[in-house]
Amino acid sequence: MPQQIVKGYRQLIDEAEATIETVGADEAFRRQDQTDAVLVDLRDIRELQREGRIPGAIHCPRGMLEFWIDPASPYHKPVFAEDRPFIFFCAAGWRSALAAGRAAEMGLTPVAHIEGGFGAWNQAGLPVESPAEDASPSPSPKK
Repeated sequence: MPQQIVKGYRQLIDEAEATIETVGADEAFRRQDQTDAVLVDLRDIRELQREGRIPGAIHCPRGMLEFWIDPASPYHKPVFAEDRPFIFFCAAGWRSALAAGRAAEMGLTPVAHIEGGFGAWNQAGLPVESPAEDASPSPSPKK
């Protein structure tokens, strides 16, 4: 018998967005500059390497978020204990909505997420650090 999904991804995202603040890329940029908000990049490391990064954003793989937030976790990261606003983003805004909802549920406040994610940031022409060039040495030519 196939699995019966009782709540789909869209409903989960909608529920999260009903409890958190959603901001546009321009507003996230302004808050990073004016309120010292922490931008939290949830994308996979391969996405960062392929597409670049938002300057000043911290990278937190989505699978580690709850562990990095909780001070009781052996994986806790001190940045999440700072009294600063947090703005989450991913590639398109789905993972970040879920992550911001979970972070708020854990007690992190204030939290928001970027509508449209990194794609919207890029489309708005906001600053992006280019992916690092492969620093590995090139193979020696065969003789």
